[in-house]
Amino acid sequence: MQKILLIEDDITYSRIIRNFLEKNKFEVQSSNNLAQAKPLIQSGWPQLIITDYRLPDGNGLELLEQSGKKNPDIKVILITNYSDIKIAVKAMKMGAFEYITKPINPDELLVTVKEALLGHAVPKPQSATSEIKELDYVKGNSANAAKLEDFIQLVAPTDLSVLILGETGSGKEYIAKKIHQNSKRQNKPFVAIDCGALSTELAGSELFGHIKGSFTGALDNKTGHFEQANGGTIFLDEVGNLGYEIQIKLLRAIEERKIRKIGANKETEIDVRIIAATNDELKSASQDGNFREDLYHRLNEFTINLEPLRNRKEDIQLFTDHFIHQSNEKLGRYVTGVDPEVERIFMEYSWPGNLRELKNIVRRSVLLCHDKLITRDLLPKDLLEITTESQQFPTDYKSNLVNHEKETIEKVLREVRFNKSKASQMLGIDRKTLYNKMEKYGLK
Repeated sequence: MQKILLIEDDITYSRIIRNFLEKNKFEVQSSNNLAQAKPLIQSGWPQLIITDYRLPDGNGLELLEQSGKKNPDIKVILITNYSDIKIAVKAMKMGAFEYITKPINPDELLVTVKEALLGHAVPKPQSATSEIKELDYVKGNSANAAKLEDFIQLVAPTDLSVLILGETGSGKEYIAKKIHQNSKRQNKPFVAIDCGALSTELAGSELFGHIKGSFTGALDNKTGHFEQANGGTIFLDEVGNLGYEIQIKLLRAIEERKIRKIGANKETEIDVRIIAATNDELKSASQDGNFREDLYHRLNEFTINLEPLRNRKEDIQLFTDHFIHQSNEKLGRYVTGVDPEVERIFMEYSWPGNLRELKNIVRRSVLLCHDKLITRDLLPKDLLEITTESQQFPTDYKSNLVNHEKETIEKVLREVRFNKSKASQMLGIDRKTLYNKMEKYGLK
């Protein structure tokens, strides 16, 4: 039986979820807080952790960090209120498998759990056949989508390293797979790595492999991701999270096309194409000394900028229809679309979680729908409240800058915890201008 650790401080709610999972043939252990869960996590017992974001002695993000360091193979599903959508997006960036919103629909929970555990059991690298099936790529209708498609078709046949820039949830891995499938390496492995989930201690081993006995815990020889991807493509998601020492080794691997496993006496030749992605401004990070400038230029032989969903309104209906079709197949439903009111709400919402958020909302709505069309009452209540607020306070920061400059800049800085690169990107101004504005308004 597959093993699930449930962390929920509401005893009644926890019992309901546990009973439901056990009826569906899962082995479940439950705890009320992080302290109780820690020994089980350290033992490596669970294959999957389902945790509420808000816990008596911490939160789900802390658990993500702890479990990622101890055992990055353990999947984590975060339970959150819809008002915590930005936290959920951050959790996905940190390596959470998925988030689901309260109130939990049992069917939605079961589907998400099965997907998480299936993913846990799938060996990597994936075969080319499975990649084609999983790619499920959808072209948009907007001008931005057409430009993106032109770039993919242009760069795919080459061996240039590609840097994909875009917000969390905007589909960077789908673009990377699309490039791979249109390249001369399409019949070779495609290996995707979430650099944000790699611990500092094990990053070298995960990427380049190690020899048995080379360090404490190295009980067997390990083939690293680069060797797995030999002949194919390696996708480095959130590459800006790599530590400085790993950046040096990565640069050497790119330049010399050789890797050295930890503890090995000789080097191994490799032939891989590198596609990297980040939602951070790597150029600014390299200028600040947080990311090697020479590595940045090696990765950035060709850049693709993915527009956030709020800037691709013409594509929302297309993606909505696609996600409805996907959800119908998985859940055995026969939903045909959304009614005009829901269509209006989708067009007015700012989609901070981008395509991933749209997919989750559509899947949830299809689960709850017993008719042909998704209606307003099937949407999360908090989404409707957020949409109403956004009508009063638009989230297009750049356009509001003229009338509410100080307030807008201060709001964005708080949202990104005074990360100047992210703030300047959201505001649509360069860093020098942002520094001048901060000094002008006393925002330190």
